[in-house]
Amino acid sequence: MVHLLVSPPDSLRFEVATDRPLLVIGRSSRADISVPDPSLSRSHAELSLEGEIWTVKDLGSRNGTRVNGDLIAEDTSLSFGDVISVGDTTVVLKDPTKTRSTDPESDPLIRPAEEFLATQSTDDGIDDIAHLRGLAQRLTVLNEVHQALTGPISLSELLDLILDRVFVHLDPERGAIFLSDKSGALSCAASRSMRHDELASLQSSHLVEVVINKRQVVLADDTFIDDRFRDADSLLDAGVRSLVAAPMLGPDEPLGMITLSSSAEKRSFTEDDMELLASLASVAAMRVRNLQLAESENEHRRHQREINLARRIQVALLPSELPSIPGYALHAGNRPSEGVSGDYYEVLTRKNGAEVLMMVVDVSGAGVGASLLMGALESLAASPIENGWPPEAICTTVSRLLYERTPPEKYATAFLGVLEPDLGFLRFTNAGHFPGLVIRDDGTTTQLHSTGLPLGLFPNVDFGLSETFIGRGDTLVLYTDGITESTNSRGEQYGLDRLEELCLEHRRTKPSGIARALETALMRFTGDIRPDDDRTLVIVKRDP
Repeated sequence: MVHLLVSPPDSLRFEVATDRPLLVIGRSSRADISVPDPSLSRSHAELSLEGEIWTVKDLGSRNGTRVNGDLIAEDTSLSFGDVISVGDTTVVLKDPTKTRSTDPESDPLIRPAEEFLATQSTDDGIDDIAHLRGLAQRLTVLNEVHQALTGPISLSELLDLILDRVFVHLDPERGAIFLSDKSGALSCAASRSMRHDELASLQSSHLVEVVINKRQVVLADDTFIDDRFRDADSLLDAGVRSLVAAPMLGPDEPLGMITLSSSAEKRSFTEDDMELLASLASVAAMRVRNLQLAESENEHRRHQREINLARRIQVALLPSELPSIPGYALHAGNRPSEGVSGDYYEVLTRKNGAEVLMMVVDVSGAGVGASLLMGALESLAASPIENGWPPEAICTTVSRLLYERTPPEKYATAFLGVLEPDLGFLRFTNAGHFPGLVIRDDGTTTQLHSTGLPLGLFPNVDFGLSETFIGRGDTLVLYTDGITESTNSRGEQYGLDRLEELCLEHRRTKPSGIARALETALMRFTGDIRPDDDRTLVIVKRDP
């Protein structure tokens, strides 16, 4: 004798009790178990008895057959309590020695949560007065919870309210609500026990697998004789006998689960309890999701305020205005990719205007961490710059101090140049930075290549010094790799060649005009792709 509980998606569930050793499940009226489910094949799956073991095999159906959520590819043996999913229909294999046909509602049951919530309004027994009273009570409880949730409420208050209603209407001995964090780890967010004992047992790995991973509602009136819980040692060791659990379903993944238990002498949960808990879990999930979204939005706003503050501080570190240098036109700007920038520039005169110092720095990484390191580097360089040190000495000192104060993966590339404006003589140190460009008035270019390693890589580094001449009509262009490494939809980088070509084309334009032309070119090149690195540009043009 086999007993099956069949739950179609859009009609009343029914039981099948038969001695036949071979049963075909399908949509066809000729099938042994005919189910009006459009997702079923005409002959979908076959149950057969071999000795004392029932097995199931798929008959080449278009939607496949699953056992306890797993798609089967060959004959699969069954145990009592296993859930067979054919299309949108579930079939539970029940132990005939424990089946009470006069009281089927007390039988152990596992059902998919989505199906449970979608079909509970079409339960059998709808004409039964007692069942109607149960439905009315459930609606009353849900309305009560909804009313309580109309005002502002914290997450802990929400969970306490859910447990209050659960203990009033379902009378468990122990109850717990478990929530998943961002990593998917499950932890107890609220709990209650009439026995004043440990509640960790309600988070057994077996229960998590069924309720969370398989998104199923679980009911067992006695775990000690229910084969489905034979491996749930933590539940059995804690004396859990009757148990009901439901997932809190979010739009993508379950947010957690609600689990209730009781000892055998206290009470056994019924399917009405199962339905009420599933409904409460659905309400709780909706509100928990709303609270999480609100918290996420608040966190985003706090983060944005911090970013805005960091940007204001950072802007204060950048030159508020560029110096006026007779015979020269200047432009400089910084555009961060994430609100704050790891780039930095400086343009200032020293030695009573006899020298103009220009510095462009690109800190490794992006975002807040890079901006903090940028601030530190600016502070380390300030005194040597003001004291008139030459570029190579500034780089040597800043590199050593940066190495001592930062982790190994943090470093910076830099270009430091000191221009004597009267003569056009430029001495520079390039610390692992992209080459500066001198765009000559005659249409040729000079690239100012690296003279040493990036800052902060090693404790003691000697930086070289090089020199060039800025003639009348020539333009010096300093930049960070956020410009040359800007990428288009095909994965191509803008590159140094395009930058050089654009600067040559606009070599007789003012520095601000070159900057505008470059910004337009970058927008056309990258299209809708958002910049993923900071962009900094310093342009110095000597009058013709």
